[in-house]
Amino acid sequence: MTNSAGRFLFFLSLSFGIAAGPVPFTIAAAHAAAGAPSGTLEQIIPGYYVYLSDPRISGVIATSEGVVVIDALSNEAMARHERQLISDTIGQPVRYLVSSSHHGNYSRGNSAYQDAIRIGHEDYRADLLGEGGDPPSAEEAARLPHLTYAERMTLHLGGKEIQIIHVGPAHTRGDSIVYVPEDRIVFTSEVFFYDRFPFMDSGGLNWINAIDLILGLDAEIIVPGNGVWMVDGPDETREALMLSRQILVEARDAVEAEIAQGATEDEVAARVLLQEYEDMIGYDLTGGGTTPQREVMVRRIYRELTGALP
Repeated sequence: MTNSAGRFLFFLSLSFGIAAGPVPFTIAAAHAAAGAPSGTLEQIIPGYYVYLSDPRISGVIATSEGVVVIDALSNEAMARHERQLISDTIGQPVRYLVSSSHHGNYSRGNSAYQDAIRIGHEDYRADLLGEGGDPPSAEEAARLPHLTYAERMTLHLGGKEIQIIHVGPAHTRGDSIVYVPEDRIVFTSEVFFYDRFPFMDSGGLNWINAIDLILGLDAEIIVPGNGVWMVDGPDETREALMLSRQILVEARDAVEAEIAQGATEDEVAARVLLQEYEDMIGYDLTGGGTTPQREVMVRRIYRELTGALP
């Protein structure tokens, strides 16, 4: 599905109560929420930035007609801090928020973007709704996208063609990447954990295909959504993405071999240790649950290969 950004502005102002112009954003509003976020806004190349709040990474695309933000991150205070830095540094209003992972540490900040057009994949919206009640609370409704898409959506803003591409299920079902062919840059959200063990709490084996799609783009700069930020440059960043793919492939192949020998899920979880990666951040982290990520990955792959997961 391809949509022109300008075609939606009037429609959205009627349907969602969004003004065509930006709502004034002030320092007072930025500090309205409790806490003092310590994230930084760093330029990648002219017109492209990342907001870094270790280990979370939010992308920023600046054009002459406004800004596109990729992922609002953990909470309203953090999102407002990012917006203040955008205002101070770029001086353009935020027009769009594109969201990928429905997990709270990447979507709770959506509430700070009530004056922007929020975009997410159909599965992203469905998974947000699945976390809350029916009907959703006011806080939950504030996180939902105004626009959803099935495969692709294209924004035309400030002379740039900004492609939004569904690559999930990968880390989550609704994973989206944002690609600007003209400038050969792609923002990958949590499809790419830089220098970290991939978290597969909601993911699956299509993650390998998602990485292949990214690697196949004509993109010189691949921006991760989690982990270390490009400390070694674009070539090393591409290699780090290929390492993520390698981990997933090795885990899949090892689990397949165990299944072929008749191993149970518990036996596979005990045997497929992926010890080469045990020093990576995340290997033995439990995230929001109690099971280390290495075991989470192995068990999810087992269940997917044996048909226990859809």
